[in-house]
Amino acid sequence: MMSRQSAIIPADWHLWSREKPSLIRPLLGGLTNKSYLISADGVDMVLRENSALSAALNLDRKVESQVMRSADSAELCAPLVHYDAQNQYMVSRYVQGGDWQADNAGLQSLAQLLQRIHSLPAVEGYLDINVKAEHYWSEINIGEEFYDDLKKLSSQVIPHIKQAEKLNTACCVCHNDLLLENLIVSDDGCLYAIDWEYAAMGDAFYELAVIVEGHSLDEGKQQLLLSKYLQRSLLSKDWQRLYHWRIIYCYLTVLWYAVQFSVDPMGAKTGSDNIVEQIQALQKLIKNGAV
Repeated sequence: MMSRQSAIIPADWHLWSREKPSLIRPLLGGLTNKSYLISADGVDMVLRENSALSAALNLDRKVESQVMRSADSAELCAPLVHYDAQNQYMVSRYVQGGDWQADNAGLQSLAQLLQRIHSLPAVEGYLDINVKAEHYWSEINIGEEFYDDLKKLSSQVIPHIKQAEKLNTACCVCHNDLLLENLIVSDDGCLYAIDWEYAAMGDAFYELAVIVEGHSLDEGKQQLLLSKYLQRSLLSKDWQRLYHWRIIYCYLTVLWYAVQFSVDPMGAKTGSDNIVEQIQALQKLIKNGAV
């Protein structure tokens, strides 16, 4: 245990703790990074080791650090304790709580969280879909069995990227990964967002699309989320914007899994067959059109 703990606890722990932290247990659920529950100065904290695939996945740790400091000040995330200057790890307070629920109350709470996130001060990083996709493509092995189908899919997505960019009226800070594992409802009822590694300036409707697709929201729940977030009745243009960004998010997601499979097949979170299924699901979404 001691040798394992020594390998996990950063050598510069003294920058953020008076006494050497102790390892409690690994935390499960992360798709890229490794996280651990630790005790430091008598307080439970989370130590996150940034993934070795950070570069391959085009993660900007500098921007994440910027956004997290603002989110911490606004009490939107687990309290930040330390962000390593070398971008190798970060430490935050452990928030005791439960999973977010996609019911009416949960969607209203999430809409309010989004409004606050999107009001954070601007940062340097911008989510450029074409640049992000190009980077992912540079990491995908041309010999993968899904490669040709993925290339064909790419040509179908391009018009949606152009339309989404055309309809965008302003950019704001977005979390860009508000999936179930990144939302915590504290014991006192506060909703927090964690793991801000995809945060960047971008279109708020991309954020909404991530939530719609990531939580498989039906049309009624989509309408509730958007109307509470926008604080008005929905227009046909809103549905069009959401539709384009849903396609783009699904496209980036399948590219993300393809990168992981190409770079580290044994450690990838999904197999080749699942990537093919994701391609087929996205083709169906494109074919069916907007609501």
